[in-house]
Formats: sequence, structure tokens, C-alpha cells
Amino acid sequence: MPNSSHIVAIGGLPVDVDHSALLRYLLDLTGRSKPSVGFIATASGDNPAYIDRFHTRFAGLDCVPSHLPLFGRTPPIDEYLQQHDLLLIGGGNTKSMLAAWNDWDLPELLHDAWERGTVLAGWSAGAICWFEQGVTDSFADRLESLDCLGFLDGSCCPHYTREADRRPAYHRLLSTARIAPGYAIDDGAALHFQGDQPATVLAPSGTAGVHRVFLEDDTVIEEPANLERIDV
Repeated sequence: MPNSSHIVAIGGLPVDVDHSALLRYLLDLTGRSKPSVGFIATASGDNPAYIDRFHTRFAGLDCVPSHLPLFGRTPPIDEYLQQHDLLLIGGGNTKSMLAAWNDWDLPELLHDAWERGTVLAGWSAGAICWFEQGVTDSFADRLESLDCLGFLDGSCCPHYTREADRRPAYHRLLSTARIAPGYAIDDGAALHFQGDQPATVLAPSGTAGVHRVFLEDDTVIEEPANLERIDV
């Protein structure tokens, strides 16, 4: 995968925090003066409140935002994806999202978009979906590992320090060999991949933001990702 291709996995976007610096970073990756931004809110069932929040967040930025519906009348998806410079995936139920995507052939279409240089990004479900596996709350009674698209190697856990059960769940899944090693991403932080290689951590000042999490001699090791860092 060429370095001109980008995926940005965001741990979460709390509603009470200004994320404009992070969003501007995504827009800048497109290399366009007024990029077109497509929002895919499948994981929330195309929740109108989520879609409104997306438009509010991008209203003051120099871009053209729109939404791809899968739970209404859906336009030709390949044409829609080709018209956008940045595709942003929202949070929600990842397992249900991937099931709907498979029925619409979206995994293949998104991979094609990635290969031609469209920036792919998202938070929560929209962060873990790009990896081989993710830690998901799709199940009501537990946090569990979930097989995802596999564009990126390893696994991902969002909301790592904001939700108290995320860290122990990721460690448990690693210790029981139910998930591959990978990255834990805090809310408000992001991990930018150039091609399929991790390149940059984006995080609020004073926080680690992103950790590598892996097993060594049957012990879970957690360490800040040793990558270029940008405060957002």
C-alpha cells in the first residue's frame, strides 16, 4: 500500500470537547482546498442525531460534508465513494455495521477507495473496523473481540482510558489469546497510518493518547506508541 494512502483511527470524539484541530488534520490529509467529506453512520443505524452532530462539527470548516444512508434510499455507493476525498465512519454497533456493509459490498469498495488515495477515518466502530480485530461493545453483556476488515494488521481498542472496562477487557482478551496485539487509543486521540504502517500519534497535550499493547512471556505489556507526535 503506497504511503499516499491514509487511515486515521480515532479512539472517540466526546461531545463536550472541541475536536476542530483533529478534524482539520483529516481535511489537510486530502490535499484539497475544499475537500468533500462523506459520513457513513451505519453503526448507529443512520441515527439522525449522529448525522446532525457530524454536520455541526464540520459546518465551520472549509469542506463539503454529506451523508451516505444505508437505512433509507441508498444512492449508487461506488459513485458516492468516488466523489469524496475523505470518508468518515461513525461509532455504534460494529458487528451490525459490518454485516450491513457486507451486504452492500462496502468492504471491497472502501478498499478500492483507500488504494486510489481517499482518506479513510473514523472513531470507535469507525476506528476498529480497519484492523484485523477490534474490542467491541456490540454485545450487551460483555466487551468482546470482533473480526474486522483487515486493512491494517493487528487489533485496536477505542475509548481506552475513558471507559473503565476497556483496558481490563483488552488485557483479558490478549491474555486468553482471543485477540491479536495492537493499539489502544484514548478518546480525543488518533493513530494515523500512512499506507498500512503506523506513522503519527495525534493526542491532547499531556496525554499518551495511543499505546501499543502486546504479550511478552505471558505478561501483557502496555507502552506509549513510539511515533511522531502532534498535539491536537
